[in-house]
Amino acid sequence: MDVELPEVHARALDATHRFVAGVGEEQWAIPSINEEWTVRELVNHVVTGNYWAYELGGGKTIDEVGEVLDGDVLGTHPVQAYDDSALVAAAIFREDGAMDRPCAVSYGPVPGSVYCCHRFLDVLIHGWDVARSTGQDATLDTGLVAALWSLVEPQIDELTATGAFGTVIEVPDDADLQTRLLGVLGRKA
Repeated sequence: MDVELPEVHARALDATHRFVAGVGEEQWAIPSINEEWTVRELVNHVVTGNYWAYELGGGKTIDEVGEVLDGDVLGTHPVQAYDDSALVAAAIFREDGAMDRPCAVSYGPVPGSVYCCHRFLDVLIHGWDVARSTGQDATLDTGLVAALWSLVEPQIDELTATGAFGTVIEVPDDADLQTRLLGVLGRKA
């Protein structure tokens, strides 16, 4: 599958908006399925990741960004904060030359295409986490799942070795693609 990274990343941002907007007022403080975070902290992680993408995708270094993105960046309007961050994250990866531009991430520098791929994964999967944490229908867009699977499958061993996604969960051989993707990333559908 030939994946147009800036576009699937932008579509993942849009898809995750639905889950963030579906968080009830009383649900922001509840524990998420990501054991170390509440739902608010999980969404904050995605929003700060979006802002980091804008900064690092635009050529800044971690030192140049400094501590401005530390702590809670959601303020009193978490959905608006998500939307604002999604706009700039999508825009930076759509710029001419963005996929080739070096990004000075903590594990880099890497080309923008690598960083965009990682942001695509983070946004889509944490959107699913938000949905599951808050009792929403967590069905992901099948086109986005297929695009992400095509990027993840060749790297399964490397991704699972990082420990960032939890232990692989075995799924039946006939499981649908979303279930297989989530299992590889340590999530039970």
